[in-house]
Amino acid sequence: MTCLDQNHLKLDFSKNDYMQQEDDWDRDMLLDPAWEKQQRKTFTAWCNSHLRKAGTQIENIEEDFRDGLKLMLLLEVISGERLAKPERGKMRVHKISNVNKALDFIASKGVKLVSIGAEEIVDGNAKMTLGMIWTIILRFAIQDISVEETSAKEGLLLWCQRKTAPYKNVNIQNFHISWKDGLGFCALIHRHRPELIDYGKLRKDDPMTNLNTAFDVAEKYLDIPKMLDAEDIVGTARPDEKAIMTYVSSFYHAFSGAQKVSQGTPLNVMNFYTYPICPSPHSLLEWIRRTIPWLENRVPENTMQAMQQKLEDFRDYRRLHKPPKVQEKCQLEINFNTLQTKLRLSNRPAFMPSEGKMVSDISSAWGSLEGAEKGYEEWLLNEIRRLERLDHLAEKFRQKAAIHEAWTDGKEEMLQQKDYETASLSDIKALLKKHEAFESDLAAHQDRVEQIAAIAQELNELEYYDSPSVNARCQQICDQWDSLGVLTQKRSEALQRTEKLLETIDQLYLEFAKRAAPFNNWMEGAMEDLQDTFIVHTIEEIQGLSTAHEQFKATLPEADKERQAILGIHNEIAKIVQTYHVNMAGTNPYTTINPQEINAKWDKVRQLVPQRDQALIEEHARQQNNERLRRQFANQANVIGPWIQTKMEEIGRISIEMHGTLEDQLTHLRQYEKSIVNYKPKIDQLEGDHQLIQEALIFDNKHTNYTMEHIRVGWEQLLTTIARTINEIENQILTRDAKGISQDQMNEFRASFNHFDRDHSGKLGAEEFKACLISLGFDIGNDAQGEAEFARIMSIVDPNRLGVITFQAFIDFMSRETADTDTADQVMTSFKVLAGDKNYILADELRRELPPDQAEYCIARMTPYTGPDAVPGALDYMSFSTALYGESDL
Repeated sequence: MTCLDQNHLKLDFSKNDYMQQEDDWDRDMLLDPAWEKQQRKTFTAWCNSHLRKAGTQIENIEEDFRDGLKLMLLLEVISGERLAKPERGKMRVHKISNVNKALDFIASKGVKLVSIGAEEIVDGNAKMTLGMIWTIILRFAIQDISVEETSAKEGLLLWCQRKTAPYKNVNIQNFHISWKDGLGFCALIHRHRPELIDYGKLRKDDPMTNLNTAFDVAEKYLDIPKMLDAEDIVGTARPDEKAIMTYVSSFYHAFSGAQKVSQGTPLNVMNFYTYPICPSPHSLLEWIRRTIPWLENRVPENTMQAMQQKLEDFRDYRRLHKPPKVQEKCQLEINFNTLQTKLRLSNRPAFMPSEGKMVSDISSAWGSLEGAEKGYEEWLLNEIRRLERLDHLAEKFRQKAAIHEAWTDGKEEMLQQKDYETASLSDIKALLKKHEAFESDLAAHQDRVEQIAAIAQELNELEYYDSPSVNARCQQICDQWDSLGVLTQKRSEALQRTEKLLETIDQLYLEFAKRAAPFNNWMEGAMEDLQDTFIVHTIEEIQGLSTAHEQFKATLPEADKERQAILGIHNEIAKIVQTYHVNMAGTNPYTTINPQEINAKWDKVRQLVPQRDQALIEEHARQQNNERLRRQFANQANVIGPWIQTKMEEIGRISIEMHGTLEDQLTHLRQYEKSIVNYKPKIDQLEGDHQLIQEALIFDNKHTNYTMEHIRVGWEQLLTTIARTINEIENQILTRDAKGISQDQMNEFRASFNHFDRDHSGKLGAEEFKACLISLGFDIGNDAQGEAEFARIMSIVDPNRLGVITFQAFIDFMSRETADTDTADQVMTSFKVLAGDKNYILADELRRELPPDQAEYCIARMTPYTGPDAVPGALDYMSFSTALYGESDL
């Protein structure tokens, strides 16, 4: 048996890797179906490659190992050692016993079986059986591989990388996809047996050919059974790592074992084992005996630094002290196995070392060493983890305690403040909300206090060396926490109590404001009304004010009750403040009205009431006098007003009816004028009464529709009308006498005028005047000539364009129309007067002296003057007379 087959102790030098392999299997209990298929085939072939040395094999890996017999045989073949005698019975208990013997043997080689029990193997659990076989392969085929101080999987991978490095398209990085194209397998074979494969003809894009070539050559020429199928590898995204490692390890043993065998030379049996350069079993065993007590020392340290020094010493042991001893042990086993092989080949008896120095003794001592080492390492790691946890917990305790202490800093002083004593209601509500937020914050910190206490408790349970200071600090935090809770409750109660008092006061303030405001407004209104200078003009108005004042006085008792109630609210506030020692800040926030102001205004109202009584009495007397003046004025005005109207109507009838001659009418009118003038004293008397009314500031009089202004205007109109009417009659007499108009013609003109004066206003409108002219025989049609003639006449009778024609203008026009026509000499004399004795006249002179229509009429009928003294624009006024009267008249 070679060193590679027997050096199971070397597994501990790559313990982490080996444990990782076990953990990998444990996590892979749920295998991918493709991986399970590959493992089943590979592991079966690997087992058969060893079982065939004993003349047997297996067909179904989970069935053929169920009785434990072939499993024990497999272990004997690959280890070269004898196991305990197997049970030959067929019962389940016998099978379990055999499998347990096999598992115990595996465990004795320092292999930790994870989640693998004999019952599961006996029950044919495929996954557990595959896991067990993988553990055996790891221990006896892969674990002993060592390349440049790397072992197991890393050593095997490094060996493959070294061997395939010169080959193009080969890059071995793992035991799965790096082998999918088959070139890795072919490169290993070609590196050691180049005559078996023509590597230059292989293509990377033909993995099936590459894989089948490698598998066939390995089986035919290297005695490596075909453990894999090319189709499974190519058809799987990631081939099973364990199957690939198992198959590749066969190449390692085939090529490495062949090299070592070829290097060996026959030696004298005794000298081979006892050769001076070979390690001594005695020295190795002595080193083991000295080392085990050191590894069994379990005295813990208090600090992480001391424990880390122990761990560093242990690592030095593994890195510096143990590897040479591993080599010694391996060399002893190699020497022993080689010796036994030589003796067997020489048909000599096997060599038996002295008692206590056998390979089994060395293996047993080495196993004890590894057991102690494993226990020491576990103890070291557990202690370090414990100290790490203690340090972590202590640091965590300090951090949480510091955070908590920083949070609690100043909190007691804050909770003991009595700021609520001088706060308003809004301030109290804000303080309550702030306190509620603090209580929530306090509740949130409850967890931190509990965590601090829990951490302190855990540090005590873990026997932390500085527990006393931790406990003291924790106790201080807990005591302070209890104090904060008490202070918080007291402050909460004080805030709530103050809030209730202030809410009560606030409600009373609000009620006071709600009732005081309208009452104050009522008093202010009452004072305004009582002091108001009333303006009345009638008895009824002053009586209404007196009635309203009496009604107001009737409300005073009820108002006094309201005042007392409002003052009672204020007294209740004062009682609460005094009883509960409330420190009130400020005044009523809802009103500026205070009890003193209410009392002052009430007193003012009471003073003003009798003053108002006196003022109303005086005003009532004044209004009675005013009523007497109104009636006195009305009695006279109601007589004078109708008298004036009657006289106006009588004068109008005289001017219109034309009874008798103009002289008779004039005489009659002058008699009216005398009677009117004689009425003047009554007007003067009315003026005196009016003066008294004005002095009394009386502006209306319901007893008459006549005002003094009406009377004055009527009186003036009456005087003006009588004077104007007399003047008109006098003018008519003058016109009649001057124009030679007969009385009959005058009466006819008056009758025509009155006929068309339909509103009896003494004036005719333009259309009324036109109708009157037509009735008198004037040719004024609707044609252009008639319109022009009417326009000429209107310019004569209405030179100011007022749109109305008076009777006097009508008489003047009619007298001109009916009088004898002016002679040519008269016309010439008129023009000479206008021309200033010149032989010509200018157009501007005509426009200046005559009405516009007449001026234009004359200018249109004159020719330019051409005499010796002519000037530009001169007109010959002789031509106007010629055009108007003809040559004969001139």
